[in-house]
Amino acid sequence: MIARVLILFSMLGLLTAAIGSAHAADAKAGRKKAQMCAACHGIDGLSKMPMAPNIAGSPAMYLEKQMKSFRSEERKDETMNVVAKPLSDADIADLAAWYSGLTVDVTLPH
Repeated sequence: MIARVLILFSMLGLLTAAIGSAHAADAKAGRKKAQMCAACHGIDGLSKMPMAPNIAGSPAMYLEKQMKSFRSEERKDETMNVVAKPLSDADIADLAAWYSGLTVDVTLPH
């Protein structure tokens, strides 16, 4: 019984160490990296071009999935495939942290 408990604690310790060593998304670093995104999406996540979507306030999980899909070319877009290709998982997490952390105020028409 003691051996099973020790094995369980060892496994929990390894799992905790693996999770702790993962990259923690850094919105401040994401803002610096977002300079390359600003021409189309804006540093504020509000599109500057008609064909680029607004991404401010989008969920980080969604943004990460889309950027990884562009990087792998699972999702096709001539510009985004080129831009996303050199991004690491950490770069993508940082960018997603930046853009998901932005808030957008909406005013409904009267």
